[in-house]
Amino acid sequence: MPVVSLSEDGKAQMNLDRLRSLLEQVQRGEVEVGAAIQSLRQLPFEDLGFSKVDHHRQLRTGFPEVIFCQGKTVDQVKEISERILAAGHLLLATRATAEMYQALAAVDSAARFNELARTIMIGQPAGELHDGILVISAGTSDIPVAEEAVETAQMMGNRVERLYDVGVAGLHRLLHYHEMLIQARVLLVVAGMEGALASVVGGLVDKPVIAVPTSIGYGASFGGIAALLSMLNSCAAGVTVVNIDNGFGGGYSASLINQLQLNEK
Repeated sequence: MPVVSLSEDGKAQMNLDRLRSLLEQVQRGEVEVGAAIQSLRQLPFEDLGFSKVDHHRQLRTGFPEVIFCQGKTVDQVKEISERILAAGHLLLATRATAEMYQALAAVDSAARFNELARTIMIGQPAGELHDGILVISAGTSDIPVAEEAVETAQMMGNRVERLYDVGVAGLHRLLHYHEMLIQARVLLVVAGMEGALASVVGGLVDKPVIAVPTSIGYGASFGGIAALLSMLNSCAAGVTVVNIDNGFGGGYSASLINQLQLNEK
């Protein structure tokens, strides 16, 4: 198995002798290409002391490492971002602050900040964007979580449609957009309070529904636990649930499902 070593400039790279040996084995037909790729999937990472940046995550999972900014300092986010960008990857940072955005804008003037979503993006997905994902919010207060999902799915190469403020308190608003619901390949439903919207949508479509509970609601909503439990107990088949306020996780899952469906065609 190839190993990781650190060069003088701190950039993680495979030991050249091991890499040369592996490639020569492939050339001689002693190692299959698939086996060599599987070996390379484990490497490399870059050790910054406070963080180990996973540069091969895109090779393994299809998308680069994403920075979860909450709990990190501005300097830490900046240094991790610089290393991700230096490796040629797209950059997505979640739970970011305006101060973090200003620091990254100084690194790359093309940095984009979605204040509602609290996301920072640098770079554009390569190739054609894929349709099929619809993000729905029950209320206007749920939009920040919904926007995090939208930004995540868009950075992963999808063209995302939005349908906001169509909660069950006025069900006619949702039904007015029935055509949008049935045309989507993956539906992501973001709701707080009692979280009933996910079940309603799940009962109207024959596609995967990802439910994202939010912490929006009065005291008895227990910071999103009521919506989470309601979604987990949904009587509608085909509804899966991510964690409270986890728009990133919902958007990521929606993209993976959408890509699978496209690949099957």
